[in-house]
Amino acid sequence: MTRQIAVVAFAQTDHRRSTEESSEVELLMPVLHAVLRQTGLRAADIGFTCSGSSDYLAGRAFSFTLALDGVGAWPPISESHVEMDGAWALYEAWTKLLTGDADTALVYSYGKCSPGSVRDVLTRQLDPYYVAPLWPDSVALAALQAQALIDAGDTDEAALAAVGARSRADAAANPHAQRTGPPPHDGHVVRPLRAGDCPPVGDGAAAVILAAGDRARELCERPAWIRGVDHRIEAHALGVRDLTDSPSARLAAEKAGAFERPVDTAELHAPFSSQEIVLRKALRLGDDVRVNPSGGALAANPVMAAGLIRVGEAAARIHRGESDRALAHATSGPCLQQNLVAVLEGDPR
Repeated sequence: MTRQIAVVAFAQTDHRRSTEESSEVELLMPVLHAVLRQTGLRAADIGFTCSGSSDYLAGRAFSFTLALDGVGAWPPISESHVEMDGAWALYEAWTKLLTGDADTALVYSYGKCSPGSVRDVLTRQLDPYYVAPLWPDSVALAALQAQALIDAGDTDEAALAAVGARSRADAAANPHAQRTGPPPHDGHVVRPLRAGDCPPVGDGAAAVILAAGDRARELCERPAWIRGVDHRIEAHALGVRDLTDSPSARLAAEKAGAFERPVDTAELHAPFSSQEIVLRKALRLGDDVRVNPSGGALAANPVMAAGLIRVGEAAARIHRGESDRALAHATSGPCLQQNLVAVLEGDPR
């Protein structure tokens, strides 16, 4: 790549179980103002805007057009939207900036899971002919994956519980996290997964600003340069996949350049503790890599924003000088069906 693109600012909400008193626009506005304030930019200075959200969560078609009120679509702006997690909106914005059509981009995403049953909503991602009519929800499918890992000897319930406990402990230093402290010692939600192995249901939003070349250095003291991004997809049918592995995550990491040099930090979008086990193996992350220092999706998992938050958290650590080379991962679909990997680096210190 001849043009270098960096994340220069990141902001997110304080994630909560419910924000029923706020609309999507009211949820977004403070985040958009915060991310612009970090750079000193105005909305009119942004060359491209891209968002990620889900009409299924909102319960109405083209719901993202209402959220544009938070950005301001007049005078006319260059804008796009993906019906995906905001990490995929970042992918589109990164591509846009690589073409030279813009020098700055605003990427944001949001999700309100509180109005309905997100476990039921996510069944609409499944094969509409053979699987979706059976209504297996997201937790049941994750439990299927966890049991496959246990049967293969890759983990056990104690190891899964340790992942959840570590995530919540790390989240204690994250003021935006929804869950912190020791996980409850209760029964299974769906065997072998307990409450500590599963993500919280909550509402939230996030935003990042991308900038190219010298513009990035003007806006941020230590930009988080995106060295590569790639996205790969597993087969839709669960029955033809090995649920104990993630070849798509491995291939995305390879194409993004993650294996060229070691990373010191990894922000993994693993909504279930069992998925961190899969991703650590697929992404070749050793014990020397700090995984999910923010607490990860087990501490806060606003659907459609959690993946973008992983990129933002990784970038923020580079901004603060706490990381030099970080991997960020986002997923969508059941059992890690879709995987996006980004590699970020800071300038040498």
